[in-house]
Amino acid sequence: FDNATSPTANTLKGVTFGNNTFVAVGDSGTILRSTDNGTTWDNATSPTANNLVDVTFGNNTLMAVGLSGNILKSTDNGSSFDNATSPTGNHLYGVGYGNNIFVAVGSYGNILRSTDNGTTWDNATSPTVKSLSGVGFGNNIFVAAGSSGNIVRSTDNGSSFDNATSPTTNNLYGVAF
Repeated sequence: FDNATSPTANTLKGVTFGNNTFVAVGDSGTILRSTDNGTTWDNATSPTANNLVDVTFGNNTLMAVGLSGNILKSTDNGSSFDNATSPTGNHLYGVGYGNNIFVAVGSYGNILRSTDNGTTWDNATSPTVKSLSGVGFGNNIFVAAGSSGNIVRSTDNGSSFDNATSPTTNNLYGVAF
């Protein structure tokens, strides 16, 4: 790894890649973008000053989530983002994409899902009140993980989630496939 020069001193918390563009998000609504494989980074227009925690790419759309239920959407490779209407004021800590569906997870076991490319979001059935920090997708299954080793999974495209047996009570922060 080599150091890249960042145009911000704010803490960055999430990064993703899509359409030959890296996008990173962080504190105070910071959104950075790189179109040269991470060599140089520029600030992108952010419609929020709230902390952003995670970002993902799917179906030519970038989706970022953060504190106070913030959900941001970009369809121009991260040049600009717009607010999406969120059905929650709870903090959102993770966002994932699979089967043309975006899923966001957060505090109090909050799980949101969008089936229209992030335009509208609905609450999904969650089996927990523990915070969920990350969500991933693979083999047609969404899996989310969080506080106290909590793991939940969905086999119905994120409509509802069930508890999975976890081998730990340590906090879990991310899921990947």
